[in-house]
Amino acid sequence: MGVHRGLTAEADCDLLLDVNNVYVSSVNHGFDARLFLDAMPAARVRQLHLAGHSHQGALLIDTHDSEVPEPVWALYRHTLQRVGAVPTLIERDGNIPPLAHLMAELEHARELAANPAVRAA
Repeated sequence: MGVHRGLTAEADCDLLLDVNNVYVSSVNHGFDARLFLDAMPAARVRQLHLAGHSHQGALLIDTHDSEVPEPVWALYRHTLQRVGAVPTLIERDGNIPPLAHLMAELEHARELAANPAVRAA
C-alpha cells in the first residue's frame, strides 16, 4: 500500500480522499480501510468527502443518497487523526432531506474536525 506515496510523489499531486468510497470498497473487496488510510501520504490529502451508501444484497453501492452512516463517521475520525482538519464535503445526490438534517450532519463533521482529541497533532 506504499504505492500511494510513490504515485503522489512521482506525479507531484495532492489528493481528494473520499472516505465513504474507501469504506464501501473495503467492505466489497475485503480489505482493512484503516490500514489503507494509514498508507496514504497524509501531507498530500487536501480534501475529504463523506457520503452515505446503499446496500445491494452483499454489496455496498456509493450512491450518495443517504445520511453518513456511523461506520463512515468512525473512519472519518480515524482519517482526521492521520491528516488533520482539512476541508470536508458531505455529498448528497438523492433523497435530499430537510435543510435542518443536512445542517446537523455538517455540524457533526465540524465538531469532529475541531476536536483536538480526534484531529492529528
